[in-house]
Amino acid sequence: MGQSRILMVASLCLSALPAVAQDHAYDSLEALGEALFFDTNLSANRTQACATCHDPETGFADPRGMASIGDDGASFGDRNAPTVTYAAHTPAFGKDKDGRWQGGQFWEGRASSLEDQAGGPPLNPIEMGMPDKASVVARIKENGDYVAVFGSLLGEGVLDDPETGYAALTQALAAYERTDVFSSFDSKYDRYLRGEAQLTAEESLGETLFFSQQFTNCNLCHQLNVRPAAQNEMFTNFQYFNIGVPNNPDLREINGVQMDLVDQGLAAHPGVNDPAEAGKFKVPTLRNVAVTGPYMHNGVFQDLRTVILFYNKYNSISEKRQISPETGEPFGPPPVPETLATTELTTGPALKDREIDALVAFLKTLTDERYEHLLAEK
Repeated sequence: MGQSRILMVASLCLSALPAVAQDHAYDSLEALGEALFFDTNLSANRTQACATCHDPETGFADPRGMASIGDDGASFGDRNAPTVTYAAHTPAFGKDKDGRWQGGQFWEGRASSLEDQAGGPPLNPIEMGMPDKASVVARIKENGDYVAVFGSLLGEGVLDDPETGYAALTQALAAYERTDVFSSFDSKYDRYLRGEAQLTAEESLGETLFFSQQFTNCNLCHQLNVRPAAQNEMFTNFQYFNIGVPNNPDLREINGVQMDLVDQGLAAHPGVNDPAEAGKFKVPTLRNVAVTGPYMHNGVFQDLRTVILFYNKYNSISEKRQISPETGEPFGPPPVPETLATTELTTGPALKDREIDALVAFLKTLTDERYEHLLAEK
């Protein structure tokens, strides 16, 4: 990425802050959480809120680039900010009945619950940049309305102690994220399942391919319910896999991280620390996927079709299918080849262009109704 592109991304990151919500009644924990979600005063320089990197106008993801810029106006992380739509349906971090890690928030599940996740960004030095919990609580106490409503909802004096005050903040934010605002289940696909919409022939082919046990590997990781086409499908099994996503040199050029540094993913989780889990990342929901790019944990792919082509390269012997359309070069090598999910990635035959296009069309039907207008911009 050229220097002019880097400066443009930084400029967009600084100028594209979402509007702060106004005129809250603060009559519930959810309403309080909403106000806090949009409050830029909870960052060191009073420039960044949760909504800055999880913009409600763009699927509660960050449309500004591969990674979000910090409150200091200069720092970039090494990961893409995922959508927080439907995040409330993610189980707590732990092992499933088969002994596989699942659930949790963030790409490697280091936050077990929504409350744990909400407490991370304010104290992250390259995100909201507050020095400690006491400083965050002090910012909350600057607002007399906050003090009153925290007291009435969670007990008088809850803000007097930094630990209890900070826990109250995360509780309120999590309550807001559990509302229907984040989980509307009203996409075209949801409406189709309820008999309220019709899929096109291309979308219908994509649905068939997606849930097929024979023609694609999509459902191995992106189907939670036993029965295909179940209502309220989450389109993730919440497990962790190494699919060989290449490093993102453009992002590394911006954030200064060494080009050859390997993101250990699940293995870096403080409760895991197992080399056998290196390079594995949580399977994201595909709900709103068509409007929440860039894609993968490091934002390496810009286009949804490229993502499907990346998966397809594992099943194709065609030299053409090994080339990324975004760079004109071969897809980069897997950073941790030892733990690559070879069985899952090589299930199914290579896809033809018509089938790839049909899968893209189907994935677009998973867009919440409020974001369908964004599809025309893609």
